[in-house]
Amino acid sequence: MGYRVAVIGATGNVGREMLNILEELNFPVDKMHALASRKSRGIEVAWGDRTIKCEDIDTFDFKTVDLVLMSAGGDVSRAWSEKIGKQGPIVIDNSSAFRKDPDVPLIVPEVNPDAIKLVTKKNIVANPNCSTAQLVVALKPLHDAAKIKRAVVSTYQSVSGAGKEGMDELWNQTKAIYGLGDATPKKFPKQIAFNVIPYIGSFLDDGYTDEEAKMWDETHKMLDPDIKLTVTCVRVPVFVGHSESINLEFDRPISPEEARAILRDAPGVQVIDKQEHDGYITPVDAAGEHAVYVSRIRKDHTVENGLNIWVVSDNLRKGAALNAVQIAQLLDETGMLKSATGFRTLTV
Repeated sequence: MGYRVAVIGATGNVGREMLNILEELNFPVDKMHALASRKSRGIEVAWGDRTIKCEDIDTFDFKTVDLVLMSAGGDVSRAWSEKIGKQGPIVIDNSSAFRKDPDVPLIVPEVNPDAIKLVTKKNIVANPNCSTAQLVVALKPLHDAAKIKRAVVSTYQSVSGAGKEGMDELWNQTKAIYGLGDATPKKFPKQIAFNVIPYIGSFLDDGYTDEEAKMWDETHKMLDPDIKLTVTCVRVPVFVGHSESINLEFDRPISPEEARAILRDAPGVQVIDKQEHDGYITPVDAAGEHAVYVSRIRKDHTVENGLNIWVVSDNLRKGAALNAVQIAQLLDETGMLKSATGFRTLTV
C-alpha cells in the first residue's frame, strides 16, 4: 500500500515536474490528487501513463490525504499550509513562506537529513530556493573536509525560475527581435532575450535583493551560520538550468585534486572537470537530469586556501521538484510519514 498524495499547483512548471518525478522515482502513491485554483478546475495533467483532472483547492478535503506537495507560490502557502498541517497531512512547501520559520525544517536531504525530526512541530517541511539547493549540495562535502570561511557566489539563473510566464517572455521576445516585432518586457523589468538582468526578486534597504538574501539565510540555516557569504543573482536568457560561479576560502589548504576526489564521492554530485573541449557542464547539458554538476575546479591564487568552482543543475528538478520528492522519500524512510492503512512502504 502507498500514500494518498496531493500536488497543489499541479498545472505549473514545478507542479508538473513533481508529478513526473514521483512517477520516475517510484514513490509509493496509492491515490493521486492534482489541485489548483478554481479557474484551473477540470484541466487535465499527466500522471504516469494516464491523466487526472485538477480539483479545486477551496473545496478539497485534506483529511483524505497523507502528503501534500505545495508549489503555488508564497501567498497560497501562507494561506493553506498550516491549515492543512493541522488536519493531519505533512506539507512539503516549495515557496519561501516558511523557510525562515524556526519551527519548520528547511531540508536538502544530501545536506541536513536529520532536521526532518522537526517536522512534527507544524507538519510542514520547507524546500529551499532553487539556487540555494544546488549550492549547498556542492558545498556540504567540501565544508565537511575543510571548513569554508567565506564564499562569493554569482548566479546565472534561467527564466524557468520565474515560471511559465518567464519562459514565454524569452521565447516571444526572441521571435519578436528576429521578426522586428514588439519585444517590450512584461514579466521581467528589462528585455531578457540576448541580455542579462542583474536583478531577481525585490530590492532590500541595503541594495541587495530578497533572492540574494534567501541564499545566505538558507545556507546559514542548513549548512553553517558562520560561513561568510555574499551573493549576486543574475537572470540570463536560458530556458532551464541555473549556473553558479563560486569562489571559496577554506581554513586549510585544499587542492583542486583533493576537491575533485571529495566531490566525486558526494551524494547527488557529478564532477565533469577536464581541461579540454566539452570538459565542463552547461545548463543545456543539465536539463532533465537529477544531479548537481561541478566543473572548472581550480585554485584561486589571490587568496590563501582559495578555490573556484562552477556549479550547474536543473532548477525545476534538484532546485524544486526533485528535492521535494526526495524529502518525501526521507519522510517515508524515517517513518515520519504515515499512510492511511497504518502501514509504511519503504522507498527503494
